[in-house]
Amino acid sequence: MPQAHLFPVITASAIAVATLCVSAHACAQLGGVMPLQPTGHAAAPQSLLNGALRLRTSTDAGNTNINEYATSTGEIVAYTWQGPTMPDLVALLGNYAGSYRAGAAAAIDGNLHASRVARPDVIVESGGPMRGYAGRAWLPGALPPGVTADDLR
Repeated sequence: MPQAHLFPVITASAIAVATLCVSAHACAQLGGVMPLQPTGHAAAPQSLLNGALRLRTSTDAGNTNINEYATSTGEIVAYTWQGPTMPDLVALLGNYAGSYRAGAAAAIDGNLHASRVARPDVIVESGGPMRGYAGRAWLPGALPPGVTADDLR
């Protein structure tokens, strides 16, 4: 295909991706920035732990509830989820998905119902029976002072 014909295809693809990112929760990711205003199916953020964290709740396409935690400056530092389907972990983890995959590949233990991948940059815990998934993912080095993983529910 000549290069002159690629420009409209690339432009159309970029517009489609941008539209999805604006209308869907899936484009927010660990280390990204939480918008101040609600987007898509997400509620307005609420303040937690004396303002140390902001919490925004949404429901994904599989009807799973996802809690997004950000610092007071808006950096997304954690997600928790609970529902009938697993969320798109690659989308939620963003730049940390590769680290998670490497840790998951090294930690195969045969447990089909629960897993924990602890890497220096990201920790992911997930489990539950079919149609009852729950889990959390967080950046241990990015949690604000005084906030622990136990605060992520």
